[in-house]
Amino acid sequence: MTRSTLPAPPGTRAAPRPGLALAVLLTCQLMFILDATVMNVALPRIRTDLGFSQPGLSWVMSSYTLVFGGLLLLGGRAGDLLGRRRMFVIGVTVFTAASFAGGFANSAEFLIIARVAQGAGAAMAGPSTLALVTTTVSEPSARIRALALFSAMSSGGFAIGLILGGLLTEWFSWRAVLFINVPFGVVIALLAPRFVREPARVSARLDLPGAVTATFGVAALVYGFIRAGDAGWGDTLVSLSLGAGVVLIAAFLLIERRTAQPLMPLHLFTDRDRIAAYANFFLGPMAMMSMFFYLTQFLQLVLKLAPLTTGFAFLPMAAGIFGMSRTVPRLLPRFGPKPLAITGSALMVTGLVLLTQVDTSSSYFGSLFAPLLLMGFGGGMAFSPLNVVIMSTVPSGEAGAAGGALQTMQQAGSALGLAVLATVFGSATRDPAPGAAPNDVFVTGMTHAYVVSAIVATGTLLVALTFRARRREAAAVTASAPPVLVE
Repeated sequence: MTRSTLPAPPGTRAAPRPGLALAVLLTCQLMFILDATVMNVALPRIRTDLGFSQPGLSWVMSSYTLVFGGLLLLGGRAGDLLGRRRMFVIGVTVFTAASFAGGFANSAEFLIIARVAQGAGAAMAGPSTLALVTTTVSEPSARIRALALFSAMSSGGFAIGLILGGLLTEWFSWRAVLFINVPFGVVIALLAPRFVREPARVSARLDLPGAVTATFGVAALVYGFIRAGDAGWGDTLVSLSLGAGVVLIAAFLLIERRTAQPLMPLHLFTDRDRIAAYANFFLGPMAMMSMFFYLTQFLQLVLKLAPLTTGFAFLPMAAGIFGMSRTVPRLLPRFGPKPLAITGSALMVTGLVLLTQVDTSSSYFGSLFAPLLLMGFGGGMAFSPLNVVIMSTVPSGEAGAAGGALQTMQQAGSALGLAVLATVFGSATRDPAPGAAPNDVFVTGMTHAYVVSAIVATGTLLVALTFRARRREAAAVTASAPPVLVE
């Protein structure tokens, strides 16, 4: 979440029709949120049609998130240099074209390439979307309302995406979850130059070496973990990929330390509480991704639910997240971030531990409803305070860099976490017992992945225990504007 009640930058021209400009920007945010959720429900059909292996199926999600996360900071800096609106339109166009091409994928490789292109487009447009919202609406009270709408679009899009993904997959095809982006993207790309004004540009320098080393470093780590699920830890390519990933990440840190305008200023990680908050923004998505990825498949493959019913099955979690996104801003000034982060992390751990007990005889209301509800409330409660911890301790001039680092941690954690869990799944199912039913094998791998997820979530709880109480900062930040969820 990112907060802003600052006036529009000097030189920014007000949009002639700010209502239409805001509608264009909010529609783009909705498109990105929908894309992040609709694919989950379609995964079983994608695997069947394109011949993915079970560990390899995780690339459908990981390829998008790792490119999005790796290029996110570069996209933000490019917007400063080349123009926010220009990068917004270019990014939406690339994302739309990639969605259209991906809908025609006839092989696993084709779809992965399309997802990579989608991630690149989202990284170009994403950082500019929120910035353009704040410069389009300059009057303080109107800007607060605009940010509240942005937050509602993000939270509501989560639930809409799960249901829409099920509806499109069941009534049409999994390809429709990609084609649905095309009309949205075309309209956004055509209307943005007309109604969204270009803010004043600021002096910036592209840190291309940092972007390259970060993106390829995370990609190498993700590839190494996913391949280990298929080929085992003794595979030469696994060792080379993991080694290259470590070297590239180390090179990225060295580049960021020495460059004049780094993509990720390392001094952001000098405050103890801020380091802990960033750590949990990395660990939290690692734990949560396994729940979506494997549970959507469990509901369809084992419980035999239709895709649309599968989407509705996640409503308890969506309701919990949406409810907490509205409640936490009122709780923060009274209690501060620490108690909320601890409570939320504990609820997440409890939900994941319950999921480790699922078997082929489990029912939705008997075994899944309560964990989903706990993880919805827990996730909403655990992550919202982290934004206060981060944003209340950085100078206003570095708020953009701090928010960009936050989003990068989220995306990198999602990609790397899913890769690790795919490896756990692959290791647990590589040598099934003779005569074991496919559903038994799948559930065995899934529950092993949930054990690791629960351990990672326990890490978020331990980190939350290290926070210092910050009631004063929490009150100041929450008084300024409603929280804004940035995906």
